[in-house]
Amino acid sequence: ICCDAYSLKEHLSEQFDIVFTSYGTIGWLPDLDKWADIIQHFLKPDGTFIMVDFHPVVWMFDDHFKEVAYSYFNTETIVEQVQGSYADREAAIAYETVSWNHPTSETLQSLLDAGLRLTNYHEWDYSPYTCFQELQEDAPGVYRIKHLGNKIPMVYGIVCRK
Repeated sequence: ICCDAYSLKEHLSEQFDIVFTSYGTIGWLPDLDKWADIIQHFLKPDGTFIMVDFHPVVWMFDDHFKEVAYSYFNTETIVEQVQGSYADREAAIAYETVSWNHPTSETLQSLLDAGLRLTNYHEWDYSPYTCFQELQEDAPGVYRIKHLGNKIPMVYGIVCRK
């Protein structure tokens, strides 16, 4: 199904045992209350929502993790001019992105307000992917920012039940 996430109810009528949200999704959405309502709508009773995403602390920094460039809190729309892509930083493309930084409290509260029950929340001090600049591999599949080490959260996970 190809549609705006907020209009999914117009295109899908089924419910599911599991709804999963993966890396790099909610930063593109301005309204997490609408997002959480979509999740609870498509979950069967006693269904499970699973989410893993990059921690909002990561999105506070500039591309080289040298300075705090953005608020942790969802106080502004973030508009950036980008060269290349996460898949190929040297790609000959340039474009504008529009995103939002959602603190974990906003994410969790949106899910709770939608009637979901939190069963697990966890944070990790590394990324499983080399999609950021300034990373070093500290162990197989464990990537941390070179000059920050394990001092900041990089990924978090949430599990909720309907």
